Amino acid sequence: MKLESDIRYLKGVGEKRAELLYRLNIFTVGDLIRFYPRTYEDWSEPLDIDEAPLDVPCCVRGLVDHTPTAQQIRKGMTIYSTRVTDGRSVMRITIFNSKYAAEKLMPGEEYLFFGKVSGNNYYREMTSPEIRPAKQGQKIRPVYSQTASLTTNTIEKLVSSALAQAGSEIGETLPDYIRKEYGLEPLTEAIKNIHFPADRFALDRARRRLIFEEFLLLQLGLARLKGREKTATPVVLKTDHSQEFFARLPFAPTGAQRRAVKEAAEDMKSGLPMNRLLQGDVGSGKTAVAAALIYSAAKNGYQSALMAPTEILAQQHFKTLSGLLEGTGINLALLTGSVKAAEKKKINAGLRSGEISLVIGTHAIIQDTVEFRSLGFIVVDEQHRFGVRQRGALFEKGNNPHMLVMSATPIPRTLALIIYGDLDISILDELPPGRTPVETYAIGGDKRTRAYNYVKKFLDEGRQGYIVCPLVEGSEEIDAAAAQDYAEELAKNDFYGYRLALLHGKMKPKEKEKVMLDFVNGDIQLLVSTTVIEVGVDVPNAVIMVIENAERFGLSQLHQLRGRVGRGKQRSTCILISDSPGGETRRRLEIMTKTTDGFKIADEDLKLRGPGDFFGSRQHGLPDLRFAEMLTDTQLLSLTRDATQKILAEDYYLDDPKNYYLRKAVEELFTRGGRGGLN
Repeated sequence: MKLESDIRYLKGVGEKRAELLYRLNIFTVGDLIRFYPRTYEDWSEPLDIDEAPLDVPCCVRGLVDHTPTAQQIRKGMTIYSTRVTDGRSVMRITIFNSKYAAEKLMPGEEYLFFGKVSGNNYYREMTSPEIRPAKQGQKIRPVYSQTASLTTNTIEKLVSSALAQAGSEIGETLPDYIRKEYGLEPLTEAIKNIHFPADRFALDRARRRLIFEEFLLLQLGLARLKGREKTATPVVLKTDHSQEFFARLPFAPTGAQRRAVKEAAEDMKSGLPMNRLLQGDVGSGKTAVAAALIYSAAKNGYQSALMAPTEILAQQHFKTLSGLLEGTGINLALLTGSVKAAEKKKINAGLRSGEISLVIGTHAIIQDTVEFRSLGFIVVDEQHRFGVRQRGALFEKGNNPHMLVMSATPIPRTLALIIYGDLDISILDELPPGRTPVETYAIGGDKRTRAYNYVKKFLDEGRQGYIVCPLVEGSEEIDAAAAQDYAEELAKNDFYGYRLALLHGKMKPKEKEKVMLDFVNGDIQLLVSTTVIEVGVDVPNAVIMVIENAERFGLSQLHQLRGRVGRGKQRSTCILISDSPGGETRRRLEIMTKTTDGFKIADEDLKLRGPGDFFGSRQHGLPDLRFAEMLTDTQLLSLTRDATQKILAEDYYLDDPKNYYLRKAVEELFTRGGRGGLN
């Protein structure tokens, strides 16, 4: 059987099961083989009952004491229970509504039970465990992402069948000289061991091989993208007017702002299109950098466009830039979905004639009806919220214009060079004078009432605040439902009588915009929200934030959330609440109380391998990595960077026959990632 064969024809699949596999983006036998486990259950070293940690998935070995007894607790719900022993200790096994599973347990037989153990030092229980006869052997079992009616066990069997029927078709992607130099096993062996490892050592070797390959292909592709010949642009700044702009400002720009403007202006004078990332912490002054470049572009006869991900952010940029460019003779316009038809018509006419030098808006500015006379400079805010096509559509409205993408997500520079491998990078690592750092405290749940009373003190003074909901492990629907319950509870009890509103990810865009607008206007005192406020609007009157379940967030995500307060001149506070008693949690949250430097926090996040990633989802436009994790596999990331430089130094275009399959694999990854290949 070929890897390209339709998944329907794999033994054990058929039409109905194929439909379920399609939902997991598995269309061919090769897709299934490359559908890697999301985690593993380690059955290879079963524990004695008293060794088993509480509330952590583990495998326990035990001898069944008696035939499970049945107890019907209500209509449609029967509980089956028995005891197992390892000769020293006893553990109760409880099974819900599965007569079949209960009847398989034979008294006097030894089994392996996988699940979470509850209880204390004297009493142990495992509820709804997975059960295997001990004589079947002990192994590490894969756990796959699943969909309705398609369990991880079923996927495991199908993967086994696919490897048996098509495993010999898997070709090698890495040349022998690379595998030897870095001690990597063959691809066929790695794929077999990633699904069905004989032991931890085999799993670690397989992971290392696959992660190395993904990082190497990614970096080779990005290096080629960055290095490919740029088409000359007619948009050339004859004169850099940024110093003239800075002289008009009522404040002195930071050294970092001046440096970023100088780097970008040199790009814009070069005759080649700029493609630059401006990375800076919340409040580092990215908009002022963009304004200086917009001013220079306008003075050289070119129009500019700034695209933001939401209407409210677009409005905020319009307000800020109107102030920064006041009195310069530069005409601005705001173009969003809610702008009335007559106004849109007027703005479109102004852009076509060149009367409007700067348009700020949402994706409304990439509509077919919008035409520019001389678009020369594009600014994209929070670029990871836009797909490649949206940025491309705006780019097409000019004649090879310059592009600046802005991100408020601090990332260690080495990581940024890889994530944004096809962009040049400017970093704002200084905060403008006068910014008051947000005071941050980490407390236990026992002090929650005191924290709420502290919030009320600010609300009573006419200030506003945020409470970030507890993070629920589950789907967005579960998160939204939990947020709804939480907000209702707060409104009925602790914050009864206050103007409170809820914001979560399942709300329609217009509903979210309405809530945020009401908050900006002061109609809402307390905004209860999930992480959707992570990158949001500037509300100077919001001075207090409480984050529940703080231990479940990555440090960088906590820092992004905290950045919603401290936007004005008032002293602002962020309170992190965690009921987790672990020393690791305390250590992580203490970092948040000691620094407000986003780059330091990003570095710590990498060192500690925090639970969240920087973006909450993969970067739009980056090829999708199936196995490697940018933020945790940093050693291999560094190793593959060295390998990339060596390979490209010898064979930049990968034309050497020994690199034929490597080139093919790079092109396939980038075609899949939506960048349209490398040619």
